[in-house]
Amino acid sequence: MHILLTRPLDDCKEMILRFKSLGHKVSHLPVIKIQNINYDKININEFGGIIFTSANAIKNLNTSDINKKINCFCVGSSTENVAKQNGFQNIFCAEGNVNNLKEVILQNFDKRSGNLLYVSGEIVFSNLDKDLISEGYTVKRIINYTVLPIEQISEEFIKDLKSSIPDMVYVYSENSARNYLNLLKKYNLLDYWMDTNLMCLGEKTSSVLNEIKWKKIFLFNSGEEEFLLYKI
Repeated sequence: MHILLTRPLDDCKEMILRFKSLGHKVSHLPVIKIQNINYDKININEFGGIIFTSANAIKNLNTSDINKKINCFCVGSSTENVAKQNGFQNIFCAEGNVNNLKEVILQNFDKRSGNLLYVSGEIVFSNLDKDLISEGYTVKRIINYTVLPIEQISEEFIKDLKSSIPDMVYVYSENSARNYLNLLKKYNLLDYWMDTNLMCLGEKTSSVLNEIKWKKIFLFNSGEEEFLLYKI
């Protein structure tokens, strides 16, 4: 199969190698880029737990002064893997869903155990911090990165794409979906996907791309990408 991945290279290079090792053709069209944001110095000793709703939140955080035994809450397996790579030991992982993450925190972190530090990007599509505060928790949110759109596709890539339209496209966020849609409109590529399966991380992500005619649309959780290969 021909698979198109739309995440930044750092977030999908292992998947590219894995899919190629399985004999698939893989194209890479990043639709967003990550830019770090300077944040105020934090006293990690004030917190009993730390929350990550993306792997990029960890990658753009100075973790050298953080006690790696702190309770660490991750939205999904990809974020969990990056947390492990950075030395975190007491990790609680949800199933790629912020609502599930909230429940994991409620079940595993007593509000009397201290404050929670929520590290995220500039744009979030849920009010996790406010939801936890409404449950009686004390939460401080810091923003350490933003997401910028990719606005250009090379002529060579477009030529290759038209000659071999992917069988599957993976899209991971509403923001990525909007940027992907904008690129397709800009380069007059909206009408090429009738035989392509769209794989989306969540229903909100897929809804952004509903104006395109797809063969089928599948929803998945982070970590299920390879499993989806066997569903079509």
